[in-house]
Formats: sequence, structure tokens, C-alpha cells
Amino acid sequence: MRNTADVVIIGGGIVGASVAYHLAEAGCTNVVVVERAARIGAGSTGQATGGVRAQFATPVNIRMSCYSIDFFARFEEATGHAAGYRPNGYLFLATNEEHLAYLKETGECQRAEGLINVEHLSTAEIARLVPQLRVDDVLGGAFGPTDGLLSPTSALRGFLARARESGVELWLGTEVTAIEIDGNGSVAGVVTSRGRIATRAVVNAAGAWAAQVARLAGVELPVTPLRRQLIGVKAGVEFAPALPMVIDMATGFHFRPNTQANTATRSLLLAWPDPDETPGDDTTFEPAFIPKVLKLAVERVPCLAGAEVEPASCRAGLYEMTPDRHAIIGEAPGGGGFFLANGFSGHGVMHSPAIGRAVSDLILHGASRHIDISPLGLERFTTGRLLAETSVL
Repeated sequence: MRNTADVVIIGGGIVGASVAYHLAEAGCTNVVVVERAARIGAGSTGQATGGVRAQFATPVNIRMSCYSIDFFARFEEATGHAAGYRPNGYLFLATNEEHLAYLKETGECQRAEGLINVEHLSTAEIARLVPQLRVDDVLGGAFGPTDGLLSPTSALRGFLARARESGVELWLGTEVTAIEIDGNGSVAGVVTSRGRIATRAVVNAAGAWAAQVARLAGVELPVTPLRRQLIGVKAGVEFAPALPMVIDMATGFHFRPNTQANTATRSLLLAWPDPDETPGDDTTFEPAFIPKVLKLAVERVPCLAGAEVEPASCRAGLYEMTPDRHAIIGEAPGGGGFFLANGFSGHGVMHSPAIGRAVSDLILHGASRHIDISPLGLERFTTGRLLAETSVL
């Protein structure tokens, strides 16, 4: 067990795992990942929907998605482990002219960033793609064919396994109780329930608990946890194996196959960003959420009337929200070796490869050399340079 490390990563979810992997691949293996849960995947990663998409509204999110989707497509080659990526696509449904204009505007931004495969579909084309949909009020939509699905836990395990094979240590069931700062304002060490680790670089990858960890280093972080719930159902009809993630822009209701199999499925995951949710770290699944989602589901997918709820697939997890719904990535203002990988607002799994690469570059080279993450610094919240991402599910 190490008592000195080049880098300590606080948080063993998929973001921390990706940072560890990318550091190790770059030759930095004297790394300790500290995770307070007793097993990997016990936090937000294990509860995630598992969608990946590049159909965003801001250049930085599009860039991170394009990098990450390409990585997930070759994940097994890169890590030696499978992530279950399937390019089923994301299908956005527009039911008014404002939604259509929005898809056109974001499509132009996506093309400017090199994402040229997003298709704008007519109502008839949407009906052919997903015949179970009610489309009498649908004016059109957008379909990204390389957007898709993956297994968040498999990806997490793949990142960690490869990192550990290279020499990275993982401390499970370990609480961080202090981050030591020396007289020059730089990181000097991390105190944990298993002992102290001397280090000059700490990565905050603590997910929904990132603000608490940041305070240990004297940093105020505008990240708040927000519950998101999912329900699993078994439909009365079969859906195609390539069923995309379908998003009703009018309500925010969305659904996807609840399987990694390549055969037709009746099992679906249904989700909806309930506007009544308030910030907090409660991850209790509320049965009262089920009828709310089913009502929206039946309105858009009539064959889900009478669908059987699958309790084992019903769950709740936490988004880590920032005021502008964009990540905070970079060294904390003032330097000192405290690095931030936080506030992904529901996009941590899908952007994890890009995050890991960017943070690894920052630690080892002082700058992100492959992805421009300059808009994502913490200082934007004091200078007023907030971003505007409207594609948040």
C-alpha cells in the first residue's frame, strides 16, 4: 500500500477511472484511486442510463462527445475490455416549429465542429424508424447514427482494470478526511481512513459529492446533487434490436432498450427529468414516479399501455449539476495541484474518455493537448462567462 503517489484521484466512478487509465497509458502509474464505497460502481455510474450522444448545443460538449464516442467505438482495443457500445442512435422528436428551428440551429453548430452525420428526418421517416411511436403531432426530428448506448459499469470496470494492470492502486471502502495544503498554497498530501498519502497532485472526481471534497482543499465549487429516476418496463410488443434512444422534446420523456443483446426486445428503460425534483443527495426510488412516466410514455408510445413494470430495473441516481449545466474541468484557480473533474450534469459517463484525456494532459503537460476545454474552467462563474447548454435530459 503506497504512502506516496504522483497523483491521488478522489472518486472511483467512471470519471476517476478514466483519469487513472489515461495517466497510466501516458506512463504515470504511481497513482492511487480512493473510493469510499466498498465496491466499484456503487455510486452514480452504476445507476446511469448508459446513453452516449454528440447532439449537443455547445461546441465544447460536441467536441467532448465526438472524442468520447470514437473512443468507445474502439474501447476493447484500447483497454482490453468491453464497454458494450452500440450505435443505435439518438432520435429527437420535434412537435412545434420552435423545436424544429432549435434542431436546425444546433445542427449547424454540430457541423461546424465536424459532426456531419446527424440526419434531419421527416415525420414519415421517423415513423419508419420507430413504428411504435405516435407521430400525428411530430413535425420532424434529428437522428445521430453514431450516438448510442453502452454499459456504464462495464466501461468503468474496463478503465479501472487496465489502469490497475499498469500499476495504479485502488483503495475501496476508504474515506478522504483531509487534503493538506502547504504554506505556498499547493497540495502536499491526502489524509484517508487508511492513512496519509503524500502527493503533489489531487483530482477531485467525487461526482455528486464534489463540493464537499473541494472544501477540504479550501475551494468552493458550485456543484449540487439532483436525483434522476429510471423505470424499467416490459412491453406487450417487441421493439427492434437497433431501437434508438428516443427523446420527446415537448416533455423531456425519453426511452431506450434495456438490454445489450442484439435481438428484438420488450424491455425498455423510461426516463423523465421531473421538474419537481429539488437538489439533494437522496437516491431513494419513489414508486410515485412510475405513473408520471407511464402517462407520458403511453402518450408517445401507445403500445406501452399495460406495460409491466420491472422493479429490478427501477432505480434512482444523482446528477452533479452546475449553474450552466456544463462541466468544471481544470486546475483550481491559483494552481497548487488541485484538479477538478466535476459537474457533468448527467453527461459524465458519455464524456468520460474526453475528461480522462484532458485531465491527464493537464497534470502531465500543463494543458489539454487534444481537446479544447478552455471554456470549462471554474473561474467562469466569477467572471460571468457562463455557457448555455439546452440539450440536458
